[in-house]
Amino acid sequence: MKKLKEAGLFGGELVPISGSLAQRYNDCLAMIGVAPTSLTSFAIDAMGWSPEIAAEKQENYYLNIGEANTNAIIISPEQRYKPVHMPSHSFDRNLMEAVFEANNRVIRDITKDSAICVHIDQKIDAFYEPFDLLRYDTITVTFQLLNELDEKQAEQNELINEFQEGNNFINRELHKKMIASAKTYGDLRHRKLSIDPLPLKVSSFYTRAFGGVFVLKDFITDIMIFEDKAVFDKAIADTGHDVVLFHKDHDELIDQLAKDFIIDNDLKKASKTKRFDRIKKHRFVNHSPKVAHSFVEILDSHFLFKKYLTGLDLEVQKQLNGVELFFQKSIINKEIKQEDYIDKVYFKALQQPHSSLEEEQADLIWKLLVKIQPNDPLHLYWYDKAAFYTVYQTWPDTYQDWVIKVILEESS
Repeated sequence: MKKLKEAGLFGGELVPISGSLAQRYNDCLAMIGVAPTSLTSFAIDAMGWSPEIAAEKQENYYLNIGEANTNAIIISPEQRYKPVHMPSHSFDRNLMEAVFEANNRVIRDITKDSAICVHIDQKIDAFYEPFDLLRYDTITVTFQLLNELDEKQAEQNELINEFQEGNNFINRELHKKMIASAKTYGDLRHRKLSIDPLPLKVSSFYTRAFGGVFVLKDFITDIMIFEDKAVFDKAIADTGHDVVLFHKDHDELIDQLAKDFIIDNDLKKASKTKRFDRIKKHRFVNHSPKVAHSFVEILDSHFLFKKYLTGLDLEVQKQLNGVELFFQKSIINKEIKQEDYIDKVYFKALQQPHSSLEEEQADLIWKLLVKIQPNDPLHLYWYDKAAFYTVYQTWPDTYQDWVIKVILEESS
């Protein structure tokens, strides 16, 4: 992971935390029932998640309370516009932007000397079955201030009101209480220290609950797509819900998505893209464990790539060249069958979101397609970072270098 960190592709674009901010962060962890970190300096993303603390705790989702409800910590207004590195839902990044958009001035005021625990509440205490996900409709985001600063403000106001009544201005005990409060919390009278609950509508989304589930509700057919086969097998036995169920590896899923105009399976168009080139090279690397040159040299050289490709087993060559072979031969013979040349890996990997989808919908479908076939390293990094970081560590060293180079080039 060292190379990823140096390239700014792991733990990048984060807010550094140390000193008193680190203590506030620990206090927030205590508020949500999480053991404190022993780290004195670390960095956090838009949701307050820290890669260093996750590594320390050996738990990526240490901010969550089970799978049904997640938390975020706002220590600094600088967290706005930062990425969300370990989301539990596909909407987490947009949710945090909505929080900052609605409360930016208040957040700046509060974080001068306090912090905010953000509770993302689905009004579901716990998930007991996958169909609970269908109840996602409106999420209520609530806020709790560190040291209950909003309540201390109310107490100060009460003391002041009491001080102004009758002859209370000579009440020494009242004086002591007011001074003690001011010394501890400062003058809170004119500060904006309360944030109203924020309701947000939810439609189609992905959640990592139940091993990972996509819930598609914006389209012709309501569909649930499961990553975990065991969870799918259990869910399919329940016929009491009006929703179509698939496992992500089902061939019929692609047909359903195309039928509902969720994806566009124009393979000829897809075969002329950079994405196809990346997918082909990724598959080549998987079939080339021993090479005399670095993968950076091979994959960036037409001649070297062709040399090594033609040195592979003939059946592997046919498999990797299947897309080009099909479209070349189909010019002469319209009767040839696509499935005789283009295998399922290419067929699924070359799907793309339908052009009619809105940006947020398209991002969700890209995430789904990456889950179905994670053969494009760039899209894997963009749409499923947790999976990318895991599989990245299994790749040959020089292929890691090539992927980093591609990500940096395409993200610039």
